[in-house]
Amino acid sequence: MAPDITIYTDGSALGNPGPGGYGIVLLCGPLRKELSAGFRLTTNNRMELMAVCVALEALKIEGSNVTIYSDSKYVVDAVSKGWLFGWEKRRFSGKKNPDLWIRFLAIYRRHRVRFVWVKGHASTVENNRCDELAVAAANGSRLLEDTGYQPE
Repeated sequence: MAPDITIYTDGSALGNPGPGGYGIVLLCGPLRKELSAGFRLTTNNRMELMAVCVALEALKIEGSNVTIYSDSKYVVDAVSKGWLFGWEKRRFSGKKNPDLWIRFLAIYRRHRVRFVWVKGHASTVENNRCDELAVAAANGSRLLEDTGYQPE
């Protein structure tokens, strides 16, 4: 039987564009895992979406029941309101971050995923923890290159 997994994600950019990072909290029963990474030059939306991609890619069992809590309307609405699937049909023409949306769709389709939007910087403890992880990663000394970032 596929496990029920709860994921909290957040992304942050210090400037937009600027250094950025993501933070993730994965919960499955009594198990907890935190992930984060920072990037030299990126955007807030890229970090929000990358967090979701990395979180889903970290799952070991295909077909998992996943609830993702995010404060990103960009990510939550794109999927929940079905916009993403129209963008995909049009090959992401005119849309930002096609590399990450394609990456997301590949892993999204391997699980049963439900999104829940939460207000950022509010009383959601795990979302606040993700924000702490994202900001710390963005301020870190080992920043990675966001190879998909395309300056406008």
